Amino acid sequence: MRKVDDITAIFETHRARLLRIAYRMLGSRSEAEDVVQNAWLRWVGADRDDVAAPYPFLARIVTRLCLDEMKSARVRRENYVGAWLPEPLVETEKDGVGEDDLTLTLMMALERLSPLERAAFLLHDVFGVPLGEVADTLDREAAAVRQLAVRARRNVQAARPRFPVEREEGERIARAFFAASTSGDTAMLRTLLAENAVLRSDGGGKVLAFINPIMGLDRLLRLYEAVRRKWGGSWAQLLEPIWIDGLPGYVSRERGDVLQTTALAIEDGRITAIYITRNPDKLRHVAQALAAELDPGYRTQ
Repeated sequence: MRKVDDITAIFETHRARLLRIAYRMLGSRSEAEDVVQNAWLRWVGADRDDVAAPYPFLARIVTRLCLDEMKSARVRRENYVGAWLPEPLVETEKDGVGEDDLTLTLMMALERLSPLERAAFLLHDVFGVPLGEVADTLDREAAAVRQLAVRARRNVQAARPRFPVEREEGERIARAFFAASTSGDTAMLRTLLAENAVLRSDGGGKVLAFINPIMGLDRLLRLYEAVRRKWGGSWAQLLEPIWIDGLPGYVSRERGDVLQTTALAIEDGRITAIYITRNPDKLRHVAQALAAELDPGYRTQ
């Protein structure tokens, strides 16, 4: 029993870091948890003589499981209804999953990378794994892995914010945007939105959402004015201001009692991107994280 307890204790020490790797690789908290659970099963059955150090061994297992999962995930996303957004990761969760400098905008940029480029970039640039260990994990030569990381870095560079928004400023803009967007206050929206702002919403074909991105200030102003005319000024209820994958935002309840998260990318004091997640399958963890603070009458469909 003591040996089993020790094996469990070692794994639990690294669980949060492993979950971070899996989530950043897959963009799905639920899929990441499944990968970490499979890694646990392999860890329990591993020959201890093959384990020089627990964390590199476990990180290698998780990364390889993620690479396998990404093959089927790409097929699923090709058939996905509407825009696909990463599962929102709310900072109120206390498991350390969000403790890195990746934002939701960067997660979207990672989607453009090949699985090996994504793995090389995340392991080396984000999680600080030495290049030699990354090469062993990916079963590639170190020089090849270095090139993977360089290409990935070049592709995501533009998505990195030049000046990350301060927390107080981000929360102020998020509250102002909720008030202006729900009331149809186009004058206020014009001061909040950048000229090239874009809105992406993910309903997964299960709840109403925009199939295509809404791009440009004028189109967004017309959109919110039309929503106000159709539904009035009280069609949404603010439940909780939150940070989602490093971006300010909020959880709200929309008409029909649909739970929704909204994350805002902000540059130079203006909103450049609005990420709305409405797919109930992606909001289970959000609902669980906020359940103690929300009234008991809400539901996630």
